[in-house]
Amino acid sequence: MFAASSLLFVPGSRPDRFAKAAAAGAGLVVIDLEDAVGPADKESARAAALQQVAEAGEGFAIRINAVTTAAGIRDLAALTEADVLPAILMVPMVETATELDIVASALGDRCPQLIPLIETPRGLRSALAIVSHPQVCALMFGGADFSGELRVAVSWEPLLAARQQLVLACAEARKPLIDVPFIHLDDDAGLERECEAARAIGISAKAAIHPRQVPAIEAAFSPTEAEIAEAEEALRVYEETGGKAVRHKGRMLEAPMIKTYRAVIARSKGQANA
Repeated sequence: MFAASSLLFVPGSRPDRFAKAAAAGAGLVVIDLEDAVGPADKESARAAALQQVAEAGEGFAIRINAVTTAAGIRDLAALTEADVLPAILMVPMVETATELDIVASALGDRCPQLIPLIETPRGLRSALAIVSHPQVCALMFGGADFSGELRVAVSWEPLLAARQQLVLACAEARKPLIDVPFIHLDDDAGLERECEAARAIGISAKAAIHPRQVPAIEAAFSPTEAEIAEAEEALRVYEETGGKAVRHKGRMLEAPMIKTYRAVIARSKGQANA
């Protein structure tokens, strides 16, 4: 299962940036073959991405083009012939679980874990079916394209309702949700606020489009030492009672709260919320 707090995108057409991206400290580096690559560079970017995965092993994912496009079909064909596949494959513009069936069928037993991106209202309506697909390890909100569909700014308020619906779908499927990148590269305070707000509504991770964004994202989505200590103490007290409701530091410890504390411990160990 997916357990990273941050993802960093790097254009597949810029292999000179792959090493720098890997050194940024993100939980996962995603080599992008879609939005960040122009039509003329698709073929060379695809080759560079597959070569990097073959040479570097773990730590790199690939975002292919939508499987409903010619570029996506070529990406998928190249993956079927590649000797080494990434552990995670990101699939953009997903609107139905059938698109994921296509990827899984084409790659067979070698199919990586998939992270579909929800980027349209139609995709949002199918979010639960998409995130519940057995090959899916996490879901990502593609807020830039979604905002274009709504004709609104890529900001918190216009996209909040969509985020909340995706949080609910991911909670039901018991899989994490990854938030859209923060596009204002020089607004450090804004990035911190958006990370805190995203975590507060149940989002598990956030994507980055520049290495300098990674530390703030990691800090926001990773449990603090105080949170870990609180969770460990609460779990110890609860277990000492034999799993019964108990008063602890002015609060009642009951099963629903224990789930939250266990999730904190899981994330502190780099495990997925399961």
